[in-house]
Amino acid sequence: MIPDTSIRPGRLLGQTVGGQRWRVLGAAALFMSWQACESLVPVSIGAVIQQAIGGQDGQRMAWWVLILAGQFLTLSMSFRFGSRLARSAAEHAGHGLRVRIAGAVLDPRRRPDPGHRPATTVSIAGSDADRVGAFCGLFPNVAGAVVSIMIAAIVLLRISIPLGLLVLLGAPVLLALVHLLATPLERRSGTEQERAAHATALATDLMDGLRVLKGFRGETIAARRYQRASRVSMLATLRAARAETVYEAATALATMVFLALVALVGGRLAAGGRIDIGELVAAVGLAQFLIGPLSSLSYTGASLARARASAARVLAVLTGDRREAGGASLPEPARGELAVTRPELRIHAGEILGVVATPAEAGALVDALAQAPYAETGILLDDTDPATAQLEPVLTRMLVARHDHQLFGESVRANVAAAAGDDALVAAALTASDTDQVARTLPEGLDSIVGERGRALSGGQRPRVALARALAVGSEVLVLHDPTTAVDAATEARIATGIRELRRGRSTLVVTTSPALLAACDRVVHVADGVVVSAGSHAELLGTDPAYREQVLA
Repeated sequence: MIPDTSIRPGRLLGQTVGGQRWRVLGAAALFMSWQACESLVPVSIGAVIQQAIGGQDGQRMAWWVLILAGQFLTLSMSFRFGSRLARSAAEHAGHGLRVRIAGAVLDPRRRPDPGHRPATTVSIAGSDADRVGAFCGLFPNVAGAVVSIMIAAIVLLRISIPLGLLVLLGAPVLLALVHLLATPLERRSGTEQERAAHATALATDLMDGLRVLKGFRGETIAARRYQRASRVSMLATLRAARAETVYEAATALATMVFLALVALVGGRLAAGGRIDIGELVAAVGLAQFLIGPLSSLSYTGASLARARASAARVLAVLTGDRREAGGASLPEPARGELAVTRPELRIHAGEILGVVATPAEAGALVDALAQAPYAETGILLDDTDPATAQLEPVLTRMLVARHDHQLFGESVRANVAAAAGDDALVAAALTASDTDQVARTLPEGLDSIVGERGRALSGGQRPRVALARALAVGSEVLVLHDPTTAVDAATEARIATGIRELRRGRSTLVVTTSPALLAACDRVVHVADGVVVSAGSHAELLGTDPAYREQVLA
């Protein structure tokens, strides 16, 4: 397993901006035009006032008024279309990150994580991806602000060298201070997002298990647990908000002090006769105008801090633990043989093998089989370690259908055909799993929507749809873990016959204590304390193994 650690939050932000470079560059050009015109407005106003005071030619004054109108028209249209491009870049970037996150989660090379909470990934793909994407919209603002500050500095240098130097030397100092103040905000913003995601995940878990909670009257305990998580999230949000408030207040104060200094120096120069009235008006106007771009740069610092914190969380998903693509080739043609070291058992080609074990041992065996393509587990597929073989052929040959199945919130047909080999196999799987009988009781048959996680189906209907989906794949080796829970005895007997007929000639491992399923197996092994204690047909073990009989018929 080799997690990709070559990408850092800053690099991810750069890649995100680079992916939208044409929109970002277009927005930056328009924003620079907008800010350039806006920075020159005080100069034009100063020129108009100087023309009026000096009593010079009215035609020149009219030209300056027209220039001023043209500046307002240009800056208005530039801002309008630049904002549209910047927003488009941010939305496309956020969408692209969500697609990448989905691809990373669905990547077959990714090592399954039993402790993974889907709601956390949903939170990252939502708010965190949006924050990172929003950085694309901030880049044009930075470009416009920098251009406006440069133009203001040049104009001020032409008016007075001391004023220009004050802006040129003071602005970098102010930006360095802003960057320093953003560090605590970045740290607390990351904690805020993490705590919020935890509270969201907990709320999702509680909603999923609401029926169970009501069954044993655990609503009060669950509510208290969520209240604690929500309070921790709220406190993290308040700490981040306080850090942001301190940051904004400090940067605003530093900006105002800087601008007041510019205005003071300009006023003293005017009082000393070193600049005229029009130049003083332009200088004061530029000082007031600089509040906008400097505030924009300050806001960019806070947004960058939040974006970096979110980028780190996005990277945790994108660079998850995954195995290398290479590996040894599996033997051809596929035999469908599966060997397990602990407990020591072997499925022969085309055999249906039943395994009876305690719930803990059964779960451990199924977990090991599911992890086999990703870690050395003492399991061989066609006499090859799946962890060292090429991954795609392993996943094609072997499917592990866990007991805790999840259905998509689509139709019955869409769920069953999600990864099916062909339509004929789908039809056969529907019949073998008795799902066709389920469809007859639904209002729209196979096209009925099962709801989120299959909640529109009963407890006995969901396992049948999940079983049909597993059978429809047609894997050479299929592992089924208690596939008929909450199903009545008559239905279970039909399903057992259906599985035997459909899986004829293909290897199947059934981990269960269901008498009907075990009776349909070619061979059954009884496992206790990690050791096979008895083996034979279901009927034979009922007569020769009292512990088996007690466990199966209990």
